[in-house]
Amino acid sequence: MIRVLVVDDHPLMRSGIAAVVDREADMTVVAEVDDGESALACYDDVRPDITLMDLQMPGIGGVETIVRLRSLHGDAAVVVLTTYKGDVQALRAIRAGAGGYLLKSAVRTELVDTIRSVRSGRTYILPEVAADIAAHLIDEPLTERETAVLACVAGGNSNRAVAAELGVSEDTIKSHMSSVLAKLKAQDRTHAVTIAVRRGIIAP
Repeated sequence: MIRVLVVDDHPLMRSGIAAVVDREADMTVVAEVDDGESALACYDDVRPDITLMDLQMPGIGGVETIVRLRSLHGDAAVVVLTTYKGDVQALRAIRAGAGGYLLKSAVRTELVDTIRSVRSGRTYILPEVAADIAAHLIDEPLTERETAVLACVAGGNSNRAVAAELGVSEDTIKSHMSSVLAKLKAQDRTHAVTIAVRRGIIAP
């Protein structure tokens, strides 16, 4: 019997996932929780074989939860379930220790096979996500500061406002944005934000 822990802050999504899992004769949901802290707190008690982890949750996010979980339990097997297929976000999750990466839209058709695959020690990444990762594999990543600048710009702030918020000069912000546009191959600020959200570089 494959024991499954479901971690997602949306009750209907948790119920839907549990229904798919519990239909299988060799699987059972041992717990459902709505955030990362609760997942970490209950893990020792329920000892799941597979943890299904959302990425966008209140408190600590899914990636940080995976990092902390794997530091405490090196054998923890995690499958990410998310709405976003961005390659950057997927890589963060995989580097944190996720063994599977699946879009929520594919839960009904792919979840069961993904659980079995990861349970047996294999890595499973949805093909369309894997294709996105491959397409950007040699791209130069944004620095932490460039990402922070772009996140501020995404909030509709001017260069002057971003400079004031980050405590640097307006010229520095312009320099960062020029680098961001070049790295993302974006035409302008709006286009850069759109690309960054789609790829999971910044939160939507």
